[in-house]
Amino acid sequence: MIKITSPDNKIFKMCLQLENRKHREKLGRYIIEGPNLIEEALKNNRIPDFLILAEEDKQKSEIVALCERYAAIAGKSGNEKVLVFEENLFARITQTENSQGILGIVQKAFYDEKDFFCGKKQGNGNVVVLDRLQDPGNVGTIIRTADAAGYDGIMILKGTVDVFSAKVVRACTGSLFRMPMLFVDSPEQAIDLLKKHHKRVVSTGFETDKYYYETDLRTNIGLVIGNEGNGICEEFKLHADTVIKIPMSGSIESLNASVAAAILMYEAMRH
Repeated sequence: MIKITSPDNKIFKMCLQLENRKHREKLGRYIIEGPNLIEEALKNNRIPDFLILAEEDKQKSEIVALCERYAAIAGKSGNEKVLVFEENLFARITQTENSQGILGIVQKAFYDEKDFFCGKKQGNGNVVVLDRLQDPGNVGTIIRTADAAGYDGIMILKGTVDVFSAKVVRACTGSLFRMPMLFVDSPEQAIDLLKKHHKRVVSTGFETDKYYYETDLRTNIGLVIGNEGNGICEEFKLHADTVIKIPMSGSIESLNASVAAAILMYEAMRH
């Protein structure tokens, strides 16, 4: 382990930069925090570039075991990539109130069209389309639920909250390492790609008489989940193969985006 005491250290400076979306995009990296996420990263062969420990926590048995496993996987340079930050430095980069004393710097996984649509599949051929969602908790929960429901990927429209932000990463609880993600610039691009790869575009809306359980959602759909405040954009409504709704009782007008997404995604599992 290498002890870091100076704020001029380049890895410390990188950690500060990675708090900002612009730098995450420029550097192609993001931060994961806590033993559980580190363990998930190692399980899914997403080996951190560096592990960073809080000096006061470096002797905890769980952290020692993780560092040993990391060093074994990373090879000769593994021990050189485990850094111990003195307490005041670690406090400046931790992204949780009650730090667990360990974080990692991980490279983003990038997927092109071929990787996303034609790569190894885990389930039913379905993908979720995030249409400008802004709440990190919603986005993280949807990614996690898609993973659990056997979906094959997440398509993310420009204008959606950064999926590599600290809050989204925590809400994903490891699914970020498993779910392929494709970033697209516009609804038109998303629709063209989905139809090119034989996915039915399924949107939600109130301007329909069709309930979700009356529609086959089992395979090869692009399920569009809209912005929390404005819902799905007009392009998706106009060009959807199917528009469905979830029944509501009483005076409730809509559900939380992640709750609605979970109901619809698990319809495929129900069958």
